[in-house]
Amino acid sequence: MRGSAKAKISTPLLPPHQENVFEFEKDNLKLTLKQIFTQAVQSAFPWSEREVSLSECVNPELGDYQCNDAMQIFASMKGEIDSKFDSPREVAQVIVNNLPMNPYFTEPSVAGPGFINVRISEQYISSEIMKYKSDRNKMLDRHESLESDPEHGALRVVVDFSSPNIAKEMHVGHLRSTIIGDSICRALEYKNINTTRLNHVGDWGTQFGMLIEYLKDEKGGDVDDISELQNCYRLAKKRFDEDAEFKVRAQAAVVKLQAGDEQTFKIWNKVCEVSRKDFEAIYDVLNVKITERGESFYNSMIPAVLAELERKSIAVESDGALCIFDNSSETPLICKKRDGGFNYASTDLAAIYHRIYQEDARWIIYVTDSGQGKHFGSIFSAAKRAGWLDRDDSRVKVDHVGFGLVMGEDGKRFRTRSGDTIRLKELLNEAESRCLDELKNRNYSGISEMELRETARELGIGAIKYADLQNNLSTNYIFSFDRMLDLKGNTAVYLQYAHVRVTSVLKRSEVNITDLQVLAINFGTKEERLLAMHILKFPEVLDSFLSDLMPSRLCDYVYNLCTIFNEFYGSCKIVGSAEAESRILLCHATSLTMRRCFYILGINPLYKL
Repeated sequence: MRGSAKAKISTPLLPPHQENVFEFEKDNLKLTLKQIFTQAVQSAFPWSEREVSLSECVNPELGDYQCNDAMQIFASMKGEIDSKFDSPREVAQVIVNNLPMNPYFTEPSVAGPGFINVRISEQYISSEIMKYKSDRNKMLDRHESLESDPEHGALRVVVDFSSPNIAKEMHVGHLRSTIIGDSICRALEYKNINTTRLNHVGDWGTQFGMLIEYLKDEKGGDVDDISELQNCYRLAKKRFDEDAEFKVRAQAAVVKLQAGDEQTFKIWNKVCEVSRKDFEAIYDVLNVKITERGESFYNSMIPAVLAELERKSIAVESDGALCIFDNSSETPLICKKRDGGFNYASTDLAAIYHRIYQEDARWIIYVTDSGQGKHFGSIFSAAKRAGWLDRDDSRVKVDHVGFGLVMGEDGKRFRTRSGDTIRLKELLNEAESRCLDELKNRNYSGISEMELRETARELGIGAIKYADLQNNLSTNYIFSFDRMLDLKGNTAVYLQYAHVRVTSVLKRSEVNITDLQVLAINFGTKEERLLAMHILKFPEVLDSFLSDLMPSRLCDYVYNLCTIFNEFYGSCKIVGSAEAESRILLCHATSLTMRRCFYILGINPLYKL
């Protein structure tokens, strides 16, 4: 079963040129510029095979992007007798001289010891923003889910996330996996990549034998409430530890369950149904779609998978158990216990085999706490040694996205005052309740109670999601309602107010975007250019998010977008100005970009606050 306990662990299984298994956005400006500079470097220095680096200029006065490769190229030539260069600046100038004609930037400049700076042309920026006049592709005017296209390319990605345990209520420990995994799926789906969302629930094993026997003894084999079911689980565990006769019956029940005994299976199925109903209610609130495929699904596949690993001498017997030894770890991966029983590793080995050979996955992403990094490292290593990751037509990329704990404001693990784990249902309800109280305190008039509650719900859920996603995954983060509901900080509430502001401007303008007569975007102020330029960076930020599986990249981007828009709004008159049409189109592009970010982060946009 998935447990709960620092950073993304990505196994370097693929050559560099095969790491990016998804397609980059066709309008990724940074990638385009990188290709142009690569062409120039290869033309000037054919012997150089280095990958050209490109970054944003630290000093915006010098340009938008900067290439620093001249220094490294000069250093690699230093000491050569036939070198014609006396400084990196001379190397930089040769690279500049070899830059091909292009519509993206104006005359490059060389600064400092050899930095090459380029400023994106206003004509190009304007042409890209003008596309928003008629662009209907992925506009997301309404908040609706994008479905992956099964026919889109050969790439299939499987994302394993959430993973609660049957017979137990979802708690705050499941929050991060669910939110992070959903955001990764949304980013993949936004790019129209065939994505399978899997919920690897813990629904098999010894614990179900003791639970089934307890329910037969005390409840006639029936239970309808998840809280009651969880309490029965605790009592069953206590009896299992203290009552030898009950322990023997519980172990026998496991054998019956595995053999398909009708009565035993019926009780197990009822337990799963009660748990599933509770899970689905929470997923509905979070607007998360996921397909359950628990441990039981893979159980029948385990013997054949382990047999293959034994044939390949990857799994070997040690002290009566079947183990996989890896030079990178002193502790072996036990995939079959001494008593012949299967375990967590057995299931994960069968699961990765099934995902590769039955689901035809080319990228498998596991989202669990960082404490399981070592376990998945062992699973990936075994799969690589078995040849499962080296398909005939392509290789399979595997990643473990690990994350830290949710902490309370006291710096300790987030729990109730009594020390119990906080139930996720209660946490979500409290978020809605706090937002509702805050909205009522502002004395909104003309808004029905139902509309107010719906707004509070969306505000609260969005706040929880954003507070989680904006953090570095590898670190623990402090859960604080006061911080996440702050109007002025880097919060979802701040983002929602910015979105409401930009959409209200568009509403006041009473203009149909497709009817605008503007032929080019006006850049009479630095705020206009800064906002337009930031909008253009959305594709490269999305690619960066998926390349490193870091949702915080998108959070930083949309927060900066909202901040830049607010500065533009405060400095530039929009409706009724001489530049009204240009600025209205800029507002339109901003609102669409905000909603694209909201969709990927799993936040429903609000239009009135």
